[in-house]
Amino acid sequence: MFDSPAIIVGLEIGTSKICAVVGEINAAGALNIVGVGQARSRGVRKGEIAEPALAEEDVRNAIVEAEQMANVEIRSVYLGVTGNHIRGFSNHGVHPVVSADREITEEDVQDAIKNAKAINLPVENSIIHAIRQHFQVDAQTGILNPVGMFGAKLEVDVHVIHGHGNRLKNSIAVVKGLQLEVEEVVFNGLASALALLSNEQKELGSLVIDMGGGTTDYAVYSEGIIKHTGVLAVGGDHLSNDLAYGLKVPLGRAEQLKLDHASAVLQPEAKGRTIELPGQMGLPCKTVNLEHLHRITSLRLEEIFELIEREISHLGWLEHLRAGVFLCGGGARIPRLQTLAESIFQLPAFPGKTNSISGLKSALDQPEFATAIGLVRFGSLQQKRKSNGGLAGGFKRTLAEMFKT
Repeated sequence: MFDSPAIIVGLEIGTSKICAVVGEINAAGALNIVGVGQARSRGVRKGEIAEPALAEEDVRNAIVEAEQMANVEIRSVYLGVTGNHIRGFSNHGVHPVVSADREITEEDVQDAIKNAKAINLPVENSIIHAIRQHFQVDAQTGILNPVGMFGAKLEVDVHVIHGHGNRLKNSIAVVKGLQLEVEEVVFNGLASALALLSNEQKELGSLVIDMGGGTTDYAVYSEGIIKHTGVLAVGGDHLSNDLAYGLKVPLGRAEQLKLDHASAVLQPEAKGRTIELPGQMGLPCKTVNLEHLHRITSLRLEEIFELIEREISHLGWLEHLRAGVFLCGGGARIPRLQTLAESIFQLPAFPGKTNSISGLKSALDQPEFATAIGLVRFGSLQQKRKSNGGLAGGFKRTLAEMFKT
């Protein structure tokens, strides 16, 4: 066992699974995935902690497996969070430059960002991220870093992601109960985008949809920066519940039917076909209509995509997504999901592939690992900025640049 500041761990406490991914930064500064640990999740509902004791046990199992594979001792993690209490929106901040020569300093930048963050959030909510987008100096637009410029008025657009403070603390408490430190809390949708998108895809405009067991997270990039984020409290578990109700089968059988036979669109060859379910554990034999099964799953998935499409279209971002839609999470394994996404968004859709990261191919090629791998990349970018002397003024200041890298 060894301990090194180059070791970075991403931890996703999901509804269906707990996933811990270990990354290592080599001498050349490249990120390499060296270990993965998984455990079935039993204490999480819709992305949030519901039974802390069970969740803690499952996290321990995933951490131990990751430690053994990577041959490291894990002491801290970058923790992914989700839940329908998390909201994202953009805000504008203005700051007058009062120095005698009107040269803009880092302190002016921080004051402008602080003003943009001064919003009327519910008292119980906490800001998870305040990601700076573009600056304006005396009405000159499109400025990414105004430090050193001259002007009388500095303005900034910031994307703010916030959530219910106590509900976020529940996940943190589970991790700390294992004597682990939380380096940073990160919204899952941003982490997934970090893992999947190249700089070119961020510049062209992309939508990342992460379909988990209990929630669906999404993030919009355009012009290289985050424009919008959101969470739907609907995921793969809801598909299973729909099938259990619609096909009149137990939930366990519905889950297996989803894994074996689901489709995101109706298939002509399914018409008239049936699936025979053998009797087991006291349950009678049952015949399931495959076309009915496909109709149930396709309608639920269509609803999820339409809700996202409606929101980003209303905000005006749909026409900026020239790179298309990228799908990840366990739900991305459902056959013909890309076809459905292309139909709803009228854009090309792709299975999410991890970008600019090397290591365990078995992990890098799995869509359900995108969030945890993105959390590791988040941590690697923080480490890189620390080593480059980027700590002055704190880590939060470089968060926008981090999600652009």
